[in-house]
Amino acid sequence: MTGPAPGWRPGDARSDTGSMIRVDQAGEYGATRIYAGQLAVLGNRHPAARAIARMATQEARHLRHFDELIAARGVRPTLLQPVWNVAGYALGAATALLGPDAAMACTAAVETEIDRHYADQLDALGEDDPALSATIAEFQAEEVEHREIALAAGAENAIGYPLLSAFIRAGCRAAISLSKRI
Repeated sequence: MTGPAPGWRPGDARSDTGSMIRVDQAGEYGATRIYAGQLAVLGNRHPAARAIARMATQEARHLRHFDELIAARGVRPTLLQPVWNVAGYALGAATALLGPDAAMACTAAVETEIDRHYADQLDALGEDDPALSATIAEFQAEEVEHREIALAAGAENAIGYPLLSAFIRAGCRAAISLSKRI
């Protein structure tokens, strides 16, 4: 995470909060698309689908909040949103097609990276933007809860879990990096 611009002083607006909000909005959008893809495959008949639907509701609330921040702070959203629309849905559907454990493995992998990402943002922000920090901390706690739910629901039982998790986590890191800038 890049820090404030040279010459920045406490109380000044940070130059990197726009990038933070952009990437967070993109991530929450991607999460809603992953869950939409999973629910399209799983329907509402499987216990995993009920847990996914609850998590999707929270992600939708996170997305609405970041949409509001984008508008309120005049932040340009990522130009990659059409890519995340398709990629998120495809990832969700593909993991659900592999079974409920793989769908939960996807959630565990994504939320592991988001937890790390939010922690990095909180460290970078310090006390410079208390409102944004409070939002990130609140949402981070819910993302950690999602990871714990996914692990308890059998994420690690997915066939090829270590490889699947590593692949998804690498994709998340790449999406985060791209969405900060583009």
